[in-house]
Amino acid sequence: MCRRLTLHRITLLTCAALAVGCASRLDADTDQRLATLLPADVILLGEQHDAPDHQRVQRDVVQALAARGQLAALTLEMAEQGHDTRGLPANASETQVRAALQWNDNAWPWRAYGPAVMSAVRAGVPVLGANLPRTQLRARMADPQLDTLLPGPALKAQQQAIRLGHCGMLPEGQITPMTRVQIARDLTMANTLRAAVQPGQTVLLLAGHGHVDRQLGVPKHLPSSLQVKAVVLGDDTRDTEASTPTDRFDRLWPARPASAKDYCAEFSAGQPR
Repeated sequence: MCRRLTLHRITLLTCAALAVGCASRLDADTDQRLATLLPADVILLGEQHDAPDHQRVQRDVVQALAARGQLAALTLEMAEQGHDTRGLPANASETQVRAALQWNDNAWPWRAYGPAVMSAVRAGVPVLGANLPRTQLRARMADPQLDTLLPGPALKAQQQAIRLGHCGMLPEGQITPMTRVQIARDLTMANTLRAAVQPGQTVLLLAGHGHVDRQLGVPKHLPSSLQVKAVVLGDDTRDTEASTPTDRFDRLWPARPASAKDYCAEFSAGQPR
């Protein structure tokens, strides 16, 4: 009996040691990749919204920047501009945080994004909603000034991205209004970031990968005086050193993609006949 207990304890200790070792290695990997991006006034972390490993990386990056004392603010596509946690203490409850951010759990499951958000709150770092408020959507759809914020080729590329993102099923008359909304969202996120910048620190944005595209997204609306790093979370089956900058992103951060899914079939099924 004693021998069984001893073996059991050894097994538990071994498992605990392995878990600590794995966590330490993951932390080291995050720190190493983060070091290649710093210094930066702004880091844009582009995700696939239904890929759990992408949200795991987001949490790790928040924690790593906070541990360095370098996280000025965490900004989110997942919450609207005007809602933030600046009035909350570091020990605020998740319920308080969600209320402060006016969190929409139907659109953005809290179980996915809560760990990154709460990591910032616990570190005493403000979390800021950065997305375009829904009350402004109609006005932005009708605003022709937004058509002038991207160069001609980039505007056409953004319009094509809207077509493809809706599986070619969006009526052509809706392409321009929907493109304006996308540009307005990028502009709103950029304005939120710019207002949050602190000398010697980094503001982090969590958003879909289309929003962090240097040619089309948020970076187009940020001043050239800021050091901005656009990072896309990518397929970790590729070479983990596949970090060569492109004209769209500064870095690929390896992460497992979402499970294979036919999004267009789902989109089509949800359309009125």
